Amino acid sequence: LKKKGLWSPDHGAVFLPVDMPANGATPSDPEPVSPVPVELRLANGRCLRFDSAMEATALTRLIRAVEKA
Repeated sequence: LKKKGLWSPDHGAVFLPVDMPANGATPSDPEPVSPVPVELRLANGRCLRFDSAMEATALTRLIRAVEKA
């Protein structure tokens, strides 16, 4: 701006208007991911094999049940 003569140090900061188009598109839902097999090694050599799509609460209950056995 200084080279074009549009900025003067006497006037301080220069603010220029910026036009930003509104993005009317809504975010799309993420694509579903294919579940994969998971193997979880527990104490005492125990091993759980389950699907990665398993809900966290169900997995927590399962781990607690296996650990109590």
